[in-house]
Amino acid sequence: MSHDQNGDLSQFSMQDLFRMEAETQTMILTDGLLALERHSGDTAAIEPMMRAAHSIKGAAAIVGLDVVVQLSHGMEDAFIAAQHGKLKLTPNRVDALLAGVDLVLRVSRLDDAGVAPWLAANAALIQKTMATIQGIAFLPEPLDLPPPFPSAPPVAGPGVAEAAGAGSMPEPLFEPEPGSPPGAGPAAEAPRALAEEAGAAPGARPLAPMKSAQNFDRLLSLASESRINAHQMHPFLQAMQRFKRNQSSLFAVVEQLHEAISSGGDASLKEKSLLALQKAQPLKQFVLEHIADFENWERRMLNVSRSMVDEVLAMRMRPFRDGVQHFPRMVRDLARSLGKEVRLEILGEDTLVDRDILARIESPLNHVLRNAVDHGMEDAAERGAAGKPATGVIVMEARHRAGMLSIEIGDDGRGVDLERIRRAVVERKMASATMAAAMSQAELLEFLFLPAFSLKDSATEISGRGVGLDIVHDTIRQQNGTVRIESELGKGFRTSITLPLTQSIVRALVVDIKGEAYAIPIVKVERVLKVAQEAIHTLENKQFFDHGGEHLGLVSAAQVLELGDSGATDAELPVVVVGGGARRYALVVDAIRGEQSLAVQAIDPIFGKMRDISAAALLDDGEPVLILDVPDLLLSIDKLLHEGGLHQLARGGHAERRRMKRILVVDDSLTVREMERKLLAARGFEVDVAIDGIDGWNVVRSGDYDLVITDVDMPRMDGIELVNLIKKDLHLHKLPVMIVSYKDRPEDRARGMSAGADYYLTKGSFHDETLLDAVADLIGDAHK
Repeated sequence: MSHDQNGDLSQFSMQDLFRMEAETQTMILTDGLLALERHSGDTAAIEPMMRAAHSIKGAAAIVGLDVVVQLSHGMEDAFIAAQHGKLKLTPNRVDALLAGVDLVLRVSRLDDAGVAPWLAANAALIQKTMATIQGIAFLPEPLDLPPPFPSAPPVAGPGVAEAAGAGSMPEPLFEPEPGSPPGAGPAAEAPRALAEEAGAAPGARPLAPMKSAQNFDRLLSLASESRINAHQMHPFLQAMQRFKRNQSSLFAVVEQLHEAISSGGDASLKEKSLLALQKAQPLKQFVLEHIADFENWERRMLNVSRSMVDEVLAMRMRPFRDGVQHFPRMVRDLARSLGKEVRLEILGEDTLVDRDILARIESPLNHVLRNAVDHGMEDAAERGAAGKPATGVIVMEARHRAGMLSIEIGDDGRGVDLERIRRAVVERKMASATMAAAMSQAELLEFLFLPAFSLKDSATEISGRGVGLDIVHDTIRQQNGTVRIESELGKGFRTSITLPLTQSIVRALVVDIKGEAYAIPIVKVERVLKVAQEAIHTLENKQFFDHGGEHLGLVSAAQVLELGDSGATDAELPVVVVGGGARRYALVVDAIRGEQSLAVQAIDPIFGKMRDISAAALLDDGEPVLILDVPDLLLSIDKLLHEGGLHQLARGGHAERRRMKRILVVDDSLTVREMERKLLAARGFEVDVAIDGIDGWNVVRSGDYDLVITDVDMPRMDGIELVNLIKKDLHLHKLPVMIVSYKDRPEDRARGMSAGADYYLTKGSFHDETLLDAVADLIGDAHK
């Protein structure tokens, strides 16, 4: 969008206007130089850069910035020479021109009072840069450029960022340190400037000034209220329809009364009844016509209110390019500092994205690209040996898919060595060697999202500290999005990010909790169920139910939100499943109303961050609703579980406990005994233990068990004797018995089976699932 289209610019000073001009024209120069570096023979790219340099020169002359005039003139000369084939713009010469672009941008961002002091303080560096630009045809190899300029201050002046458009330019480039890779050029220190904690490009401006954001929030609130008012017509129309039906019944009675009077002989009554019938007809027609008018009015109001919301949201949408236009330069500079050749291609630049989301994903995208360049991309020699082009390519594509924003970032680098991840997992004791060996590619790649998990052998200023993908994962999840990664060794790495198109409108599941409406973002809801009271089981004071072979923990939403005890007395409980992986819980609510699209309204900052609550909204009928913060909610549930403070939901909790199948584990090894107990208890069984054969025999006779699991070699009475006693007992002979022993010779197995054992498992070969599968074969799942 041009500045002229942004309205009256008379409020801005000449320095502000020059800043706007510089922001736009330096971006053209940067994009053109990167394009020309990739396609050195494309002289058509030079013409726009010549115009940009000329525009900067003219604008700088107006505001009296002679330094910028000379710099721009030097760049113009270089472009003219290149256009006539007298000068080849090699990467080192492009570095010099980019350094000049950075200096122009740095000077443009100074306020009026700060220009002269800054120019005086940096005179030597400025002179060296200008001399390099003016003598660009004679640049030595490797390039000798001045050290970096100090960081630029924030852009001054209200509304300048918006008038200048979104996007940002990197700060001035830096010369290489001793020992930098050949050809690193002045970009060697660029990664340092780009590695700020916030992850944003240096000097980046907000995508909208605060006043614009406040105006938008107010407009969205008004549009939302308009939609609510339109929806409130519906109950009025329903009342009118009821009135019409009652009126029809009344008119029918009047007609019957008239017929009855007409059959009589009273002329006076007949005349009055006919008059009543005649006066009723216009009333009937009046109601019919006005109901139709009201329906048309409601339809128009709904259409207008929806259009208003859509238009307000459209004001918030920005093209994807506005948030990523500085990335090609960052990738190029970072690659050069590492002695690599990498280019970034951006597809779907016109894809519209909510400006808030665009601002918040800049840091995650920055991390992904930096990881791709540093971890994934090989140098030219390594790529050549692998049969790849010397220049690596990263492709970033944005598009709308299924009502969401999809961002794919793929490279043609070396990919990730899954075996290195496997070894790292074992070395850091995150899993046993056996568990790690059984992990799939997707499971192994998930470790890359963990904090402090890095495959780099040494930490650098760019990466290797384990900070990167964990930030990406957390930031995207905070925006109600998901991240998925894939890799093929030697072929490349791909990151797939899915996000809502906007945070201003959220599709939510509305539920009742203690008589109040609450909303859960639909992207955080895994499923909605009705759970019968008799299907709820209790283990160690925690309640759960079985769904598709998985035990889902039940938690009262009222208790988590500190609204009091749940009044769950119905035969079936409404349940909303939230979370993922091991942190999945079934929230018990009072009722489920259904889905609605809600215009999100921020809670006044005076309240601070409300625990378990992210925002507020108004339902279609005007009722206020709080939107639950699901990640926060999961933390609250974890805290309750840790403290053991969960309330019971199901009636008859003790009776439900007796419905669990009971297993007796007999083993003289404390380690083996406890491991088996934990495995079985986690699967939902009620487990008792005995320390040897005698103890086991006494326990099994005093309890009602569904299975006995016993060792063979034990003091006082071994497992074979215990099996014999059980199988010969009148009351226990049908009780299944499993032997788990280190003895794996055929004769040992035959001895156990001949004693009457129903299953023989060797400890040397079994793992967790083997034992659980054997138990399932004998007695099924944990529920009676």
